[in-house]
Order: sequence, then structure tokens, then C-alpha cells
Amino acid sequence: MKYKHLSHFVNDLQATGRYSFEKKEAAEGLGVSDIALKRSLQKLSKKGQINLIKRGFYIIVPPEYQVNGILPPSWFIHDLMKFIERPYYVALLSAAAIFGAAHEQSQVFQVITDRPRRDINVSGLRISFFMKSGMEKTPIIKVKTETGFMDVSSPGATSIDLVRFSDRIGGLDRVVTVLQELSEAIKVRELLEAARCEKNLSFIQRLGFLLDRIGKSKLTPMLVRWVNSYHPRFTPLNPKLPRKGYKHNSRWKIIENVLIEGEL
Repeated sequence: MKYKHLSHFVNDLQATGRYSFEKKEAAEGLGVSDIALKRSLQKLSKKGQINLIKRGFYIIVPPEYQVNGILPPSWFIHDLMKFIERPYYVALLSAAAIFGAAHEQSQVFQVITDRPRRDINVSGLRISFFMKSGMEKTPIIKVKTETGFMDVSSPGATSIDLVRFSDRIGGLDRVVTVLQELSEAIKVRELLEAARCEKNLSFIQRLGFLLDRIGKSKLTPMLVRWVNSYHPRFTPLNPKLPRKGYKHNSRWKIIENVLIEGEL
């Protein structure tokens, strides 16, 4: 179907529940020159009806969101990652908030993928990308959004990632604060499944120690047996700090070289 105006193309997409499109789609829909299409895109952008998120990828901004000129990332993250042809899952504080840990909700939408990517900053929106080798093995859940579904790390996998990337999300104190709420959504077997997908055992040791410390030891009996079946070495709670002269936790083989305090 050919459209006379870009606004008609955009309206038809909205009618089908879509709030993003690629430039090449619009070009095919209008059948106009690149210069004419560029002018139409700029015109709707100035009106606040669309917004360029990444070169070649636009979002449609309905009237109720035009004050800020942006949509919640959950509305278009799946389409965006499909556009850039990279696997992904919503992770860390953004995933934790979905599972009820909103006390420390970040203003940054956090996504894990398999290669380094620059963060996206548009109209006050920030999408922060984290690279993780082997991320395709991470247990995910399909979460329904306003426009379809998006991939989100399971509560157990989220807890491990929080420890893995603790230095980039505010430190272990913040991780502990989030875990106090996130732990309510974690299931014992699901946590063990996520742990088995993790190559670095030290992250599991630290997570298990933290869960015990905040009184969530009901989640850890199977986990600690699995960890100790590998006869792990003692690892520091904070690998960036000295490890000598501190108390050793024999259950998780953790060197307690930092004092952990949550905010709840």
C-alpha cells in the first residue's frame, strides 16, 4: 500500500499497535525520493509526533507522551534490538523493578547484549548497554508490554547479574538493597538453573553470601551444595579491595573484605 503522506503511514502503524518503524519501511510505504522522505521525517519530528532513536530507527510518539517527546523503552526495545540485529534482554535494575524491586529503580533502562554498544541518549531517555559473554544462555522470561513482548532476565538470573555488574550500578550496598525486594520473586530451583549457566563461580559465591546476610537463606541450601561441589577457592567479596586480614566465611568461601549495608 502506498501513502501520500508520512502521517498516514504513521497513523496506520499506530492503529495496528506499532510505535516504531524503520526509515526503509517509510521509504517503501511512500515511494518517494530520499530527500522528500527526509523532509517529511523532519516535519513530523518537529511536531513531536516521531523521534529518531538511532539512525534509521524512529519511534511514534502519541499525544500523551509528546510533552517529553519519548516513549517508555519497554514500548520499543524489542523492535530496536531486532533492528540492530543483536540478542538482548532487559536486565539489572530495570529487570528487578519489573519483578517488584522498585525501591532503587534506575532512571536508566538497562539492557544486556553480546557486544559492546554505546548508550543511547535521546530527549532525556537513556538506554545503557552492558556486554556479557555467553548471555544467550541466561534464563529469560517473555514479559508482556504495551506493544507486544520483551525479553527479561529471570529473577534468579537478574540477581546474579546484579552482583556481576555491581561496580557499574552503584556498588554492593545498592545490590543488597535491591535483593531484599527482588528475593521475594526468586524461586529456589530457578536460582539454581541460572547459577548453572554462569561460568564465573565467584559471582554465585558472593550472591549466596549476600542472600544469607539479608536473611534469605531459604533460597540457598541447593545453591551452596552446588557451589561447594566444585570446591571453590576463597574469593573476596569486593575483588577491587585488599583481601588480607579479613574474616573468612567458610560456607561460601568468601573473604569479607567490605562491610555491606542495605538501605531497607
